[in-house]
Amino acid sequence: MEAIGFRTVRIIPLLKSSSQFARLTTISSATNSRTFSSTEKSEQSETAEQATTELEKKLLTDVDALQNQVNKLTETNDELLDKYKRSLADGENLRVRLTKQIQDAKLFGIQSFCKDLLEVADTLGHATKAVPKEQIDSNPHLKNLYDGLILTKNSLEQVFKRHGLEQVNPINEKFNPNFHEALFQKECKDAAPDTVVEVTKIGYKLHERCIRPALVGVSRQ
Repeated sequence: MEAIGFRTVRIIPLLKSSSQFARLTTISSATNSRTFSSTEKSEQSETAEQATTELEKKLLTDVDALQNQVNKLTETNDELLDKYKRSLADGENLRVRLTKQIQDAKLFGIQSFCKDLLEVADTLGHATKAVPKEQIDSNPHLKNLYDGLILTKNSLEQVFKRHGLEQVNPINEKFNPNFHEALFQKECKDAAPDTVVEVTKIGYKLHERCIRPALVGVSRQ
């Protein structure tokens, strides 16, 4: 019995040591597992951070590329818009210029014809002035001729006026180089300087455009 008891006593500590060893082994394995797990997690975290960093770099690169494209497209759009506005302005200027030319053609298309008729009007005026006024009443034929010249002259002036052709007779007016041509200067105490004191040939204007300046004499200062 003692031997058996002795053996029992000896076995129990061994069993206790084995269980402790098992627990230690389990604890060591768990510790190692936790160590390996934390290492794996750390490696996974580093890998994830690297992937995130690379993705951010790629996104920044893409954003920069898109921003450059946007800037280029904006510049191109501004250039095209500027060209479009210039084209509109040029078109509008061309339209206004052509409209003005058409209006001028309508108004001044008869300018050459009017210049030719001015010679006829001058001749008619000279003929009217050449009739001796003192013989008109005593000579019925001369009177009829004079009346016919006057009627013709008046009719011609009405036609001129209807088409915008007007006489320029600037007697006692300020000298205007746009409508007057000074032939000489004349001393005149009653007139202010640069005043038209004599008209040797009547001028004409067509719709405010001078087609023949009046030939005048101007007072001297």
